[in-house]
Amino acid sequence: MGCNVASPSPGRTKASLPKTLPVLGFAVIAALAAIAYAPGLSGGFLFDDFANLPALGAFGPVDNATTFWRYLTSGHADPTGRPLALLTFLIDARNWPADPEPFKRTNLILHLLNGCLLAFVLSHLGTCLRAPRAAFAAALGAGLWLLHPLFLSTTLYIVQREAMLPATCILLGMIGYLHGRERARTGRPWGVALAGVSIVTFTLLGVLAKASGALLPALVAVVEFAVLDTAVPLPRTDAGRRFRRAHLLLVVAPTLLLLGWLVFTGVRGVAFGIGAERPWTLGQRLLTEPRVLLDYLVLLWLPRPYSRGLFNDAYTASSGLLEPPTTLIALAVVAGVIGVAVHQRRRHPAAAAAALFFFAGHLMESTTIPLELYFEHRNYVAALPMFWPLALWLCAPPGSRAAQLEAPTLTLLRHGLALVLPLLLAGLTYVGAELWGNTTEQALLWAARNPDSPRAQAYAAQIEVTRGHPRNAVARLRSALAANPDEIQIAFNLIDAECAAGTRPDIQAAARALRSARVLGRLAYDWLGERLVSLQRRPCSGVDLDAIETLVDAMAANEHAKTSGGRQQDVLNLQGRLALARGDGAATLQYFNSAFDADPTPSTALQQAAFLGSMGYPALGLQHLDYFAAARARLRQPGFGMRWVHARLLEHQAYWDGEARRLRGILLADVHQGPTDAR
Repeated sequence: MGCNVASPSPGRTKASLPKTLPVLGFAVIAALAAIAYAPGLSGGFLFDDFANLPALGAFGPVDNATTFWRYLTSGHADPTGRPLALLTFLIDARNWPADPEPFKRTNLILHLLNGCLLAFVLSHLGTCLRAPRAAFAAALGAGLWLLHPLFLSTTLYIVQREAMLPATCILLGMIGYLHGRERARTGRPWGVALAGVSIVTFTLLGVLAKASGALLPALVAVVEFAVLDTAVPLPRTDAGRRFRRAHLLLVVAPTLLLLGWLVFTGVRGVAFGIGAERPWTLGQRLLTEPRVLLDYLVLLWLPRPYSRGLFNDAYTASSGLLEPPTTLIALAVVAGVIGVAVHQRRRHPAAAAAALFFFAGHLMESTTIPLELYFEHRNYVAALPMFWPLALWLCAPPGSRAAQLEAPTLTLLRHGLALVLPLLLAGLTYVGAELWGNTTEQALLWAARNPDSPRAQAYAAQIEVTRGHPRNAVARLRSALAANPDEIQIAFNLIDAECAAGTRPDIQAAARALRSARVLGRLAYDWLGERLVSLQRRPCSGVDLDAIETLVDAMAANEHAKTSGGRQQDVLNLQGRLALARGDGAATLQYFNSAFDADPTPSTALQQAAFLGSMGYPALGLQHLDYFAAARARLRQPGFGMRWVHARLLEHQAYWDGEARRLRGILLADVHQGPTDAR
């Protein structure tokens, strides 16, 4: 695939170089990347992996059509549920728990594939620009991206396959578009159809992996604007006019719709707020993101083996144009770079394309959608052509336009850098991958590099407790809690560390954190529920039923929890479990019924009934099932998206009816074995 354009004059290029040499060069770079990433394949699961991958076993092993469709529709991220990403996880496991290494290996293979696809795209664009040694520059530009250590936190963080797959779809869609455009430009048939089908198909597939796949039309628009429209304009023929109409319909219109939706989201966020879970306003986010983008660019152009990693919760939001002062500077720099790129696109198309592609690649995750402020994996797509302009210069032969009036020494230096830079990046990536393969060192280094991150300190403390150093964890967490008194993850981990160290925990500090925390999520419920279960198995001085009740009462008093049906359900369920631990089954049943009413779903009722049975109260479990059966008409129905599809699928398969019948049978059998509810 390539633009059918007149070649540069033989005197300006080394035309005699074998055509297979760039392919062999890229193969060597890909092998370097595989070697560099190898130490990280032995690492374990992390954070969001545990929130997403257990779906592999949620309905039993995925070994038949029934469980396959239940699993594929079980995603809850984005309206689509990201089913394409879920589908690819089946390559690595069909049940849970699972071994992390196959997941990481598949991620690495996908990363290498993306590098190959990027080389194809850059080679085509370089040929369109009549760049000498375009294939060499494409191999080097894609190789520098492939080897860059910044993408360790995308490739070796298993769940971020959801960020890698949209890149695959974007590159495949772009290849189809470029090939179709070239066919239309040269008068060959099916050009419009190929380009249109590629854009539509791979945008849809990209969105099914992650919402950022919707960026394909915008990124194609950037490439058309910065490179193709000037270098190889469409002819004024019927085929050219048809292609322009298709471009307007399938590229420009979706891009404008996306921009309009982002503007609407921003206006709505400014006018009505974005919820209590974020410690900043949408206006502050918009002021902050230019600083974030410049931080990303520094990481891309000044690579290092270790970065912030996954802990960015302490990133300081801008509260005004001069708070901090770098806010205004960053805004000016971003606006200036975009303006220069637009103005200079005809003289420097590759550099303009790389700059505009970078900012367009951040449209969804770094503008008006109130996501967290900073994550390295957001650069995976945005930086695809980032190093192509550098590669074009490094690979340019003597006498070419890029090397006019150049001293021989500089030519040698450029070509030397073309060899040294991949080796340098491979070395940095290898060092970083070694860290990703060592959970203990990774946690401690991330904590050291992110001293103000509650997540980083809590994670490091967990590792220290696991490795037999609870007193180190206590010291770390006490300091972190003093700086972040409303962070429940620190407070809970401090209790665990103090129990492990044999000291009496400060329950009141944890209660204060629970009362004032902005976000409770499931962390509070899961931790308190686990402590109720482990009171007898793992006793700790000062952590008894009264202490747990103090914490549950603090959770109930949290103002943010009062506005969420899910969090109210958590509180009522915990109060019921406390009552059961004190032997008051009747009160437990009342709490559980109220918990179901707070957010009525079949899973809630069945889990609570099963819990009653497992604790020796099968008759109460049956009563709760009866309450659930009488309330079926007012079950909460999920809204638009994959959650709705999943609910309809389970209804069609009569899943909940079957589970309720099975559980009822077990509880009846337990009742018939003898009365246990009176104890």
